[in-house]
Amino acid sequence: MLRPLVGDDAPAMAEILSDPEVRRLTGSVGTTAEAQRPQPLDDGLRQWYATRSQQPDRLDLAVVDAESGRVVGEVVLNEYDDGGRTTNLRCLLGPEGRGRGLGTEAVWLLCRYAFAVGIERVTLEVFEFNPRARHVYEKVGFVPTGVRPQALLFDGVEVAALDMELTPRALSSSGR
Repeated sequence: MLRPLVGDDAPAMAEILSDPEVRRLTGSVGTTAEAQRPQPLDDGLRQWYATRSQQPDRLDLAVVDAESGRVVGEVVLNEYDDGGRTTNLRCLLGPEGRGRGLGTEAVWLLCRYAFAVGIERVTLEVFEFNPRARHVYEKVGFVPTGVRPQALLFDGVEVAALDMELTPRALSSSGR
């Protein structure tokens, strides 16, 4: 299930954002040591989630496990380009949300919504050390559009990012 993020989601999101795998795979940090440090649950994080629904240029949604009712991640449409009718997608899931198809479902639902409101192209980047996310995006219908070889420096190693895009036609033919 997807729903707007609210301030009360900050504790769950702090826990998810403290997961070293989330921190590394999203490019939020540059070293393994930084990935091991927890995300503080402070006023700034509470304010961030409390104000997501008030932002006119993005859509931030909680990914909720329908069985448990727990927030397990977030999906975001941002970087909207009105002239090109294009937006960027971000997705992250904590440990409780992985391996059960929730990411695939969340990405598919959000892209379906984007196209229903007139978006013509959804773009994203995925780092080469995140094959699980790439598989999800390809399953939904995203196709590669380019590679940026030095998109991230992690533990002193350059990590490439694959740029991908999805169109309404590709989503329709993705087998869902």
